Amino acid sequence: MLEKDAMIESLRSKLEVGETEKKLAVNEAVQKVENELIAKKAELSELNGKLSNKDLELELKEKNLRDQYENQLKAKDEQIEYYKDLKAKQSTKMVGESLEQHCMNQFNSIRMTAFPRAYFEKDNDARTGSKGDFIFRESSEDGTEFISIMFEMKNEMETTATKHKNEDFFKELDKDRREKKCEYAVLVSLLESDSDLYNNGIVDVSYKYDKMYVIRPQFFIPMITLLRNAALNSLKYQRELQIVRNQQLDLMNFENNMQEFKDAFGRNYRLASEKFQTAIAEIDKTISHLEKTKQALLSSENNLRLANNKAEDLSIKKLTRNAPTVKEMFDDISRSED
Repeated sequence: MLEKDAMIESLRSKLEVGETEKKLAVNEAVQKVENELIAKKAELSELNGKLSNKDLELELKEKNLRDQYENQLKAKDEQIEYYKDLKAKQSTKMVGESLEQHCMNQFNSIRMTAFPRAYFEKDNDARTGSKGDFIFRESSEDGTEFISIMFEMKNEMETTATKHKNEDFFKELDKDRREKKCEYAVLVSLLESDSDLYNNGIVDVSYKYDKMYVIRPQFFIPMITLLRNAALNSLKYQRELQIVRNQQLDLMNFENNMQEFKDAFGRNYRLASEKFQTAIAEIDKTISHLEKTKQALLSSENNLRLANNKAEDLSIKKLTRNAPTVKEMFDDISRSED
């Protein structure tokens, strides 16, 4: 009986231990699941926070872009109103001059910082019959000109009866550009104020005239900067091209100098040869003359020898051979001397 009770108690203890272990395992599993749920909730919360930040960032960007766009529109509207008001207050001549002065002021305000070596002045040379408004030129430190622009400024009153178009001035501007040896031509224009084409900004009209652009006044400085930076990038290649041209010029000069030397040498040789032949001919003539003189002298010597022999053989007897009277005279002289 006691043994049976002991066995029952032992079994009960084992069951209680098993239940305890089961409860611990269940609790552990539940705790693990709860921890995982907490981690997932934290990750979800973090993702929600990131999404919220992204949404906020997008909203801020959208707001900034909207503000920038509105500010640009406002600035554009203000500028349009400014020019409208300005044109309403000025005469036609003053309208054109004010646009030129506006561009000049814009350039001079940044001349020393952005374009310290640039030339930007009024085009006052009308010797060819016409002139532009401004000429921009800039050179590198070594004096190589790498950019040149002919500017024309055009504006008119809103109340002007005859409205001009931008293309009305293209031909004359292109002519001025070529005569003043400028690379680019830029028309700064307030004409055709309702044109969507020209109001978009920089308009390339190279399909009509080479290297020509039409801009609104607000793009005056950006246009110079754009063309200048493009020209600076090509300056290296311009220098290399100039070196090649100089080398070709040096080679051409060398060939010209060589040809000049050949021509001069040939001419001098020809003259010297002609004079040499003349001298040889004269020498031959002199030799021939000397030979004749020699022969004459030799002939004279022979005659002198014969004369001398005859003189030595001369006697009174021979002299009086055919002159008896002279012989008698010589005989009388001879007898008297005896």
